Amino acid sequence: MLWRLSKRQMEAGMGDGNRDAMRALFADGPGPDDIGPGLIARVDGQPAGWIQIDRRSAFPRLETSRVLKPVDDADVWSIACFLVDKRYRRQGLSAMLLRAACDHAARQGARIVEGYPIDTPNRKYAPVYAWTGFVGAFRDVGFTEVARRSDTRPIMRKVL
Repeated sequence: MLWRLSKRQMEAGMGDGNRDAMRALFADGPGPDDIGPGLIARVDGQPAGWIQIDRRSAFPRLETSRVLKPVDDADVWSIACFLVDKRYRRQGLSAMLLRAACDHAARQGARIVEGYPIDTPNRKYAPVYAWTGFVGAFRDVGFTEVARRSDTRPIMRKVL
């Protein structure tokens, strides 16, 4: 819910409130102008990963971010979050999720998909901080860097 809410809303809903709001997004499913909260990857029928993608306008907090504010006025879709079960990490699932998210967005009419991965020289990186994905997976899927306002957080785009 981090980028879907203002800082004030996020703090007010801390804990159960924000968890309930995310559950509601899943329970409600997509509406006529919404794709819902994202896509789920399954391995042998079991959930193995998740990627959150939606129109950038669904993430109003990005507008006010010093580091992730819009690069231009292009109509972009944003990949806001990844979750890969630790049993399936380092097996290419992030790249598969990225490809699926781009395909899904393209079917919805998207022309540009944007992501905000971590770019760190550290070989080991705590998963709790890697919820936006890693730059390597984005590059592998054809994203290119379009801006960098932080040493470790590029803004990357893929034209569909």
